[in-house]
Amino acid sequence: MKKTIYALAVLATLGITSCKEAHDSKLPPVEATPKTYAEIKKADWFLGRWENNSKEGNLSEIWTKENDSTFHGESYFVIGKDTVFGESVKLWQKENQLIYEVSVRNQNNEKPVEFALTNSSDKQLIFENPKHDYPNKITYNQITKDSIVAEISGMKDGKTKSEQFAMKKVQ
Repeated sequence: MKKTIYALAVLATLGITSCKEAHDSKLPPVEATPKTYAEIKKADWFLGRWENNSKEGNLSEIWTKENDSTFHGESYFVIGKDTVFGESVKLWQKENQLIYEVSVRNQNNEKPVEFALTNSSDKQLIFENPKHDYPNKITYNQITKDSIVAEISGMKDGKTKSEQFAMKKVQ
């Protein structure tokens, strides 16, 4: 048994050495090409803290960069000291597609819902999921460098509905 293990170890060592020598002598060096994430860069203007303080309450949306392909967003609506709505968003590049994945507590059986980027310009991103009940469409418009309007829209109770959320950048 010890001879068999020894023989296997010797063969493995020879195989590794010969493969390394063959690789070193015959193939040009391989340089790793850094992966680029062009789609997520379209949303760079999301990053920061956005707010709208009104008599109805305070809306906050905070976007941070997790890594080269993923942004994380948190959105809250607070009335007085009570958070009446909150959602978490993962904005990420999946191959060449930008995905807006939203999770809302006590909705959709606690599962995230994905919206795919369907249209974009320098100052607008449109995400859609025609299979979702409401909203089917989420649109972000950059009005100025410190002003955005987020809009959710779609069919609700058999009628077209749209809600807009204007926000100013505070950080």
